[in-house]
Order: sequence, then structure tokens, then C-alpha cells
Amino acid sequence: MPPKRIKRYTGRYAHVDGIPYQMPVSSSRSPALMAGFSCDWEKANELLPGNEIHALKLPNGRAALLITVINYLDTSIGKYIEYSIAIACTHGSKPAPRFLNSILLGHYGTGQYILDLPVSSEISVKGGKGIWGMPKHQANLDFIESPEQVSSQYEKDGQFAFRIEIEKPRSPSIKLKVGATNYCRFRNMLMASYIYFESKAGINLFGKAKGKLFIGDHPRVASLQHIDLNPDPFFTTFMPETNGILDDHFQCWFMTYEDPPESMPEGLETVYPLGFSEEWLPPPSTTDYEKFRIQTH
Repeated sequence: MPPKRIKRYTGRYAHVDGIPYQMPVSSSRSPALMAGFSCDWEKANELLPGNEIHALKLPNGRAALLITVINYLDTSIGKYIEYSIAIACTHGSKPAPRFLNSILLGHYGTGQYILDLPVSSEISVKGGKGIWGMPKHQANLDFIESPEQVSSQYEKDGQFAFRIEIEKPRSPSIKLKVGATNYCRFRNMLMASYIYFESKAGINLFGKAKGKLFIGDHPRVASLQHIDLNPDPFFTTFMPETNGILDDHFQCWFMTYEDPPESMPEGLETVYPLGFSEEWLPPPSTTDYEKFRIQTH
């Protein structure tokens, strides 16, 4: 459940970095898909920076690549698609024990580390990155529903990057009311933000979960081709309508390394030139993505 603090200021107004908000920062009526794919635990850890974020270990000893795409239809900054590509993780000085990492979520700081987060609009980049440190950038995205399938494709600078397709679960009858922690790196700090959402979901697990994953050669995602992904998802979820709250409270820590870092990741210089446009880039146009489908090795 959202903190009582959020309930106290509901209906008030804020204005941050030139972006007006009616509190809480929320969305409504927004369809979303989610899917999880297992991958090699050691290789997943190689994608995580610093030394206090660790890939969550599944019961089978592997890690999890989590894909979440939300078609935001009603927010304070307009409509946009958000395309999250993440590794399930824990936060602490050492990896959390398997099994317990999925039970004692707060104790082990269980959440997801967001590797890439393309969005449709410039204003979403400015707010999400500038305020919460999320690795947002504008890209060509879509979110397509049919009676049998939901798909979403991601392109950047005219190059195919990523595509996911899932079979729709039969009935969105499972009531979800959950909170989640998102970790990311910005200004060479580890940022943690918190989201709370509720929805009715259709969920398929293991053998009933059907989906396809396509990963291109774009530099933002190409490394995912080499983490020994299982092409069959271990879960798929479709939510016809989500209602969510993004907490205005967040945490951050300096990232530390065994050796002095050789380079500086993205900083505020990538945010302050941005404007407030809600316009989208054209939808993706690549149709020969089949060659990028993740197959069983």
C-alpha cells in the first residue's frame, strides 16, 4: 500500500523542474504487459554496476530478465509508452539467499535494476531522468493488442532494438495490489524509486506462458544477446487497465567500485537541455525482426 504520507497530500499541487503535477504522481486506465525470462546468473551480474546490486537468484540458480511495457493513457504529463528492460535484483553488500530473496523483499531490497527505459515523449524523459534518475530516453515505440496477443516494439535512431510478443491470458481476473522498487544509475549514483499499482491481471505461468523475444544489435540492448536467455518465458502477464502511483520520495547512494572508475555515466547535462514536448516519434517500422528472435541454443 502507498505510504500514509501520500494520502495526506492527495489533491495538492507541485511544480518540479518546470513540470506541474497534481499529487500524487499517478496514472490510470493504462494497459500493460509483463514477462520474465530466465538467464545466466553470472552473466546477468556482469550487467549490473557497482558492488551493492546483485542479480536475484531464482530457485533453479538462474537470474531473471524482466520486461514491462506500459501504455500510459492518463498521466499528468500526457500519454506515453514506457518500455522497461530490467534484471531482477537485491540490494546489499552480498547476494541474497535464493528463496528468501522472494519472501523477505524489504530485508533484501528486492526489486529490479533497469538496464534501459525508452519512452515515447520528451517530457517523460525530462521528469523521469531529471527527478528520479531513471535511464529514460526517447525512442520509437508501439503497444499493439489483438484478441490473442499483445506486442511491443522498440527502435532507436532508425535501428531495430527490441520486440516482445505474448499470448494474452484468457481472463484478467486476478486482483493485484503491489509495490515495487526500481533501481538505476544516474550521475554515478544508485537511485531507488518506488511505485505502487493495482489492476486486474491475466497471468500465465511456466508451460502456459507463451511469448517471443527479439533482441537487435542496437548498443543499448545488444549485450542481452549474450546472457544465455531461455526463449520461453516463465511468466507472462497482461493487465487491461492499471492504476499506479509513483512515489515522490526516492533514495540514492554513491556507487562504489573496487578500482577507480574510468568514465562518468550520464549526468545532468543530458537533462537540462530537454523541453516539455508530449509529441511522440513515429511508430516502429522494422518488419524483418524475425532474424533477431531468441532461440534455444
